[in-house]
Amino acid sequence: QVQLVESGGGLVQTGGSLRLSCAASGRIFSINAMGWYRQAPGKQRELVAAVTAGGSTNYADSVKGRFTISRDNAKGAVYLQMNSLNPEDIAVYYCYLINGADKYWGQGTQVTVSS
Repeated sequence: QVQLVESGGGLVQTGGSLRLSCAASGRIFSINAMGWYRQAPGKQRELVAAVTAGGSTNYADSVKGRFTISRDNAKGAVYLQMNSLNPEDIAVYYCYLINGADKYWGQGTQVTVSS
């Protein structure tokens, strides 16, 4: 079993920054990828950013140039630095981890941006 614990969400003004963290624990064998999804009210969950075991990254077009994903393999952690936040970024952000053939999710952390 793998557990993911997120932190770093909160309320920020438009143009501000937040850094999300996600720490994994449990029986982790082989982390293939980690990343972040988000789900805004009334919308489907969407991929925000992902990083492979080799360090390759992928971003949603809406966050390119503003968000940066990074990981610490030794700690089983993934981070999301979010800059230039705007109200369209309001959502619950979920981290995920692919361990072997299984995908695990965090509980979600709320990000709110005031205009």
